[in-house]
Amino acid sequence: MERNNSMIPERLARLRTEMEKRHIAAYVVPTADFHESEYVGEHFKARKYITGFSGSAGTAVITMTEAGLWTDGRYFLQAEKQLAGTGVTLYKMGEEGVPTVMAYLRSALGEGAVLGFDGRVINAALGRQFEALVKEKKGSLAVDEDLIGLIWEDRPPLSCRPAWVLPEKYSGRPAAEKLAAVRAAMAEAGAEVHLLSCLYDEAWLLNVRGGDIDSVPVVLSYLALTADKCFWFVQEAALDDEVKAYLSGLGVEVRPYESFYDYAAALPAGTKVLLDPKVCNTRLLSALSGAALIEKPNPTVRMRAIKNPVEQANNRLAHQKDARAMISFLYWLKTNVGKIPMTEISVSDYLAARRAEQEGFLDLSFSTIAGYNAHGAVIHYSATPETDAPLEPHGLLLVDSGGHYREGTTDITRTIALGPVSDEMKSVFTRVLRSHLQLANARFLYGCTGVNLDVLARGPMWEADLDYKHGTGHGVGHILNVHEGPNGFRWRPSPDRSEGSVLEEGMVTTDEPGLYFEGKFGVRIESELLCRKGVKNEYGQFMYFENLTCVPIDLDAVDPAQLNETERRQLNEYHAMVWEVMAPQVSEEERSWLKNATRPI
Repeated sequence: MERNNSMIPERLARLRTEMEKRHIAAYVVPTADFHESEYVGEHFKARKYITGFSGSAGTAVITMTEAGLWTDGRYFLQAEKQLAGTGVTLYKMGEEGVPTVMAYLRSALGEGAVLGFDGRVINAALGRQFEALVKEKKGSLAVDEDLIGLIWEDRPPLSCRPAWVLPEKYSGRPAAEKLAAVRAAMAEAGAEVHLLSCLYDEAWLLNVRGGDIDSVPVVLSYLALTADKCFWFVQEAALDDEVKAYLSGLGVEVRPYESFYDYAAALPAGTKVLLDPKVCNTRLLSALSGAALIEKPNPTVRMRAIKNPVEQANNRLAHQKDARAMISFLYWLKTNVGKIPMTEISVSDYLAARRAEQEGFLDLSFSTIAGYNAHGAVIHYSATPETDAPLEPHGLLLVDSGGHYREGTTDITRTIALGPVSDEMKSVFTRVLRSHLQLANARFLYGCTGVNLDVLARGPMWEADLDYKHGTGHGVGHILNVHEGPNGFRWRPSPDRSEGSVLEEGMVTTDEPGLYFEGKFGVRIESELLCRKGVKNEYGQFMYFENLTCVPIDLDAVDPAQLNETERRQLNEYHAMVWEVMAPQVSEEERSWLKNATRPI
């Protein structure tokens, strides 16, 4: 990390040389690929290259005299360390007195100034805001060049990993039926063409998966759908004969990946095009200058968020496989800590190996976060050889991890007592547990959104004047991105997120409150919840959550005196479920440990 930091000033200087040649006053570098993916492949890590910050979210702005990095509360501690000595200033998004990127640019840009960015990595909605800003300044945009690409020697190439078909026994719905459903939504919206650039939407629609983003099994591609044709713009080298035959049977015509913009530009003037400007990029919008745009969320977003009965049943199996790996890991960790050498990285590797043993395992669903004591307070901590802390038989280890299986995707956090823990740690752990239980056991009327329910989790925090700087939960993709909308739990709507959806039966959402104390420790407890229909009566349709995650919550870190009778019952009922489901699936030694780990309190 230090070696990389020392190169940042030189890279900034080279970028400024290119900016000066083009009279660009400020250049914006987001965390994005051409498809607005949350995680991006190595080719697209331009923001990391130019700032040294490796977190999964952030935006860099470089002027001729300053460089800034904007990121959210998950990454404040990490960014402070990684930006040290780079000449890049950290702007803590959402903090009092910290300008937004737009406010900073409004102040930094002079009259007639040119604002630059690669139009393929800025979404169209944001691009319009930048366009309006420079018009205020009587300036202009420069969006046709990738300046980072000009200075980035040995840039990794575009990924082109093999695509594969997800059989109907796992998807639960044939692609032909999905295509028909999207065409029906197009007709309802009055659209002649629907353009898709979101990789998750395309993968779900075609029942195809790939490996072009680490931990996200998708294929770099675009898709165009009409009433009778479907064009998939993809690197042909990613497709074997089996996949080509499958696509041909669906009536899907394969075209070169890079020809998508030419296709869009060639659409006749006035063509009614359905797209989502928050997902498609600025370059695409420019290519559609003569089209009649119908701007709505992609119909696929809601469709893929509502898991069908086959996906739900498979998801339960995926979580049992994941629980087998987690229980094996927890048994080993609890039994051996202090007896054999362990570090944050070595235990992450051990857990990954246990997941890899499960039948149908595909990949980790994200890079494991394993933070011991103070590192647990860094919300998206990633251990490096320089920071890799040895584990000792005391204190707390926070492990946030997950896997992709052919049956589904998992995301789980457990905070583990490695031995004696302080009264403060127990008190904090128990408060987080109360928050977790209150949301997991919610009963609510149909029509509620995650914004309505978030207060259930934050209530035990707010009563003690505490809070956490992240959402309480996110939707989970089905062998796609582990984070997906439109469902989620957060206490206020965010203009950058589409997580205000009504909670529908079949949606899967995480429940993951936490508390973090810089320099000391952090606690987070996360399980996945499946939204289900409950009683319907004169008051309406009631809903509830089925807990998919089958892994014990560490009772060694709980102070039972701080739980009321209802909370103790809820915890005991959860652990009774874990025991019933998982006891027959683990080894004899692990079963003995699991019996104690799920004991009633």
